[in-house]
Amino acid sequence: MRVLVADKFEQSGIDGLNAAGCDVVYQPDLADQALADAIRTGGADVLVVRSTKVTEPMLDAGTLSLIVRAGAGVNTIDVAAASKRGIYVSNCPGKNSIAVAELAFGLVLALDRRIPDNVAELRAGSWNKKEYSKAKGLYGRTLGLLGFGSIGQEMARRAQSFGMPVLVWSRRFTMRGAAALEDLPPGLEVTVINSPEELVERADVVSVHLALTKETRNFVGADLFTRMKTGAFFVNTARGEVVDYAALAEAVKTRNLRVALDVFAAEPAAATAAFTDPVIGLPNVYGTHHIGASTDQAQEAIAAESVRIIRTYKDSGKVPNVVNLSSKTPATHMLVVRHRDRPGVLAHVFAHLRGGNINVQETENIIFEGAQAAIARINLDGEPPAPLMQAIAGNDDILNLHLVKI
Repeated sequence: MRVLVADKFEQSGIDGLNAAGCDVVYQPDLADQALADAIRTGGADVLVVRSTKVTEPMLDAGTLSLIVRAGAGVNTIDVAAASKRGIYVSNCPGKNSIAVAELAFGLVLALDRRIPDNVAELRAGSWNKKEYSKAKGLYGRTLGLLGFGSIGQEMARRAQSFGMPVLVWSRRFTMRGAAALEDLPPGLEVTVINSPEELVERADVVSVHLALTKETRNFVGADLFTRMKTGAFFVNTARGEVVDYAALAEAVKTRNLRVALDVFAAEPAAATAAFTDPVIGLPNVYGTHHIGASTDQAQEAIAAESVRIIRTYKDSGKVPNVVNLSSKTPATHMLVVRHRDRPGVLAHVFAHLRGGNINVQETENIIFEGAQAAIARINLDGEPPAPLMQAIAGNDDILNLHLVKI
């Protein structure tokens, strides 16, 4: 199996892929047309990327069967185009959670104690203890988390150690209610809030941990900013597109928000480049260079998980952490076929289904002990008419046939 790694990747990951018997091509600077060309000429089965964009023309260029995002989100990959071509898309959820939470909480501390401004004045030769002795402190102040996945949970753990009450709002709580609370790790003391509006009204510090989807684009906008407490802290280490930065800039000016950002809506594609964003030039706004997941610990964990995904796929055909398999197929009926375990029996069934213009959505074939008989469960997108069922049953190797409505 040939693996093209088109982004920076840990040496331990390269070694792990080689040990798994993969043919590894490591070209971390590939992007755009150069990446499409490499896919076209290199014969890669698997593509590994971090922040590099994967577009539909790239998928058309070669014969990829799996794309691994060496990180959590998959917003840089055209997942819909991959799904249309039957290409698995997998990621490494949770492996950088601690790293992102560490940065996010570090930014909260920086906002409270104005650490960057302290450092800047000292480097400029100015001693201003009177000014920088002004800080509220974090103990007893309320942290509000928009989103409560693995990163949000790590934030809650750190907040508890600082004596901060934690409020959380998550779409899964909205959808699943109290049942979602059963999934939480023991020891997390949090209060679930029914709406993001209520959360931002009650929190002293608001930290964003939402994945980027169609529903969350510009999710944090003017309505939420105007509800925040005057002088509240706002931190975003999730995705720049989740926040309306124009509305944020206005809130900095009118509500005296103190802001720390690790992500931006229009980030440079290159690792080093010129960068401008109106919000970062405002007073009381700190920024970092989208480095939340960039610790040695996190990258080693992500490399190990990427190797596990690819090794599992190579050895078993199964892909861990797939993000683009349908949770519910269009199947309406299940055809259950008990049959002798002989060549051509299922081919007979499928040929008749094809003749009846009925599509097979999913198939499972279970072998009985002794390998003399088997039972096939075949999910269909329609109901076979009686004559078609009779034609299928006409094979002497079919022992029993019945239809179940799904």
